[in-house]
Amino acid sequence: MLKQNLQMRLGQKLAPQQIQLMKLIQLHTLEFEEELERELEENPALEKAEESKDEEDFSSTDEAFEEEGNESIDTDFDVNEYIFDDEPAYKTTASNYSADDEEFDNQSLLTEGQSLYDYLLEQIRLINVDGDDLVIAEYIIGNLDNDGYLRREIKQIVDDLAFSLGVYTTKEKAEDILENYVQKLDPPGVGARGLQECLLLQIEKKVSSDKAVTLAANILRNQFDALTNKHYNKIIQKYDIEEEDLKDALEVISKLSPKVGGNFDTQTITINQEIIPDFVIHVKDNGEKGVEVHPTLNSKNAPSLRVSDEYKDILTTYSHDKKSAEHKQAALFIKQKLDAAKWYIDAINQRQNTLLQTISAIVKLQKNYFITGDDKSLKPMILKDVADITGFDISTISRVVKSKYADTPNGIVYLKNLFSDSLTNDDGEEVSTKEIKNHLMDIINAESKRKPLTDDALVGLLKEKGYNIARRTIAKYREQLNIPVARLRKEL
Repeated sequence: MLKQNLQMRLGQKLAPQQIQLMKLIQLHTLEFEEELERELEENPALEKAEESKDEEDFSSTDEAFEEEGNESIDTDFDVNEYIFDDEPAYKTTASNYSADDEEFDNQSLLTEGQSLYDYLLEQIRLINVDGDDLVIAEYIIGNLDNDGYLRREIKQIVDDLAFSLGVYTTKEKAEDILENYVQKLDPPGVGARGLQECLLLQIEKKVSSDKAVTLAANILRNQFDALTNKHYNKIIQKYDIEEEDLKDALEVISKLSPKVGGNFDTQTITINQEIIPDFVIHVKDNGEKGVEVHPTLNSKNAPSLRVSDEYKDILTTYSHDKKSAEHKQAALFIKQKLDAAKWYIDAINQRQNTLLQTISAIVKLQKNYFITGDDKSLKPMILKDVADITGFDISTISRVVKSKYADTPNGIVYLKNLFSDSLTNDDGEEVSTKEIKNHLMDIINAESKRKPLTDDALVGLLKEKGYNIARRTIAKYREQLNIPVARLRKEL
């Protein structure tokens, strides 16, 4: 049995303008420029104001074209509802940059050139391979990754050949074609099934009686595990050689390429790293008054926009004729574009205000760093600290600092690098984990490469500096700094 009843619910829903603002805030300068140009193209009622003109009061834009008399529009429905039902594209389309996506901080460009696949196919078709052997060889080439490795099992390739192409062969036959045809192609090392095989294929192409080359080949063939684990003493004892001989062999190995396909066009997007800072930090010494640090927005982040006067005039013209359905519809369309332009300008102004307040709070918390440029002067700072100063939500602060850079007197700084947790030293003072990582890096850079410091030794040295840190924390910081364990840092 059907029943009707009334319910009252309390819910929270972001307005379209708030959604639009959040999307604009997270854009860095290059993306913001593109978004602005796109909006200027799509909405003819929005235009850039000339620098010579005074800034327009956009809060009174509605009054300018909705005054009683000439410019009011008599419609059968609410114009605001019409606008919300048919919002401009920038309020409904999803941003390409979600919270889960890897952000690109710069523009991307497609590279052009010959791919490894095409280069290998050209070669295999020029040598004496016919019939099914050529099909198998081409199929193996098609299964190579961008680095030139064959990551798939030969058995899987044999099965695929039978099911996909109707070519029946054996595992032994496919391996024979791989080793005698594919792996003989240029560049040396292509078609390898692992790093050891890749390096061996390259060094075997070196026709030389050089003692270092011969020793390097023997090490790669028979002592690869000892080499990767840097058990140099074991290798020296195994071959009864001098340390200098091993150095020469290691020099030969170091010139081999672990990724032979790296010089070819991988048919993927390559990043052109060109950083345009979103903020500019000015540092001025005022003598007895002290040093002043003043942040500003990049001029590209502060465009001067205005609502088109021409479209206001057109709206006035169409609104005179209240009987014509066509004129009424045209007036509604123009009204929509004008409202969208005003709405966009308000969002841009809010974006500028949010960015300025956020960078001002960061400068306030990290003033000494911007003055000195020394990472060791960084204070512990988390998103909540900035949010408490600005009054914004933590998620808003996160959007602001994401993929944003600041131009400081000491170079370009990635804002996210200014944030760090804190630890308490032996004096009871809170210090940034970045400061500790910098000390850790300095200690490792100064260590003897013949006998690198273990994590336990690093714990002791940092404790002498007043940082009482556990060994597992040292290991975590090492991994974050991409520093291997002591055994793998060993050098001759």
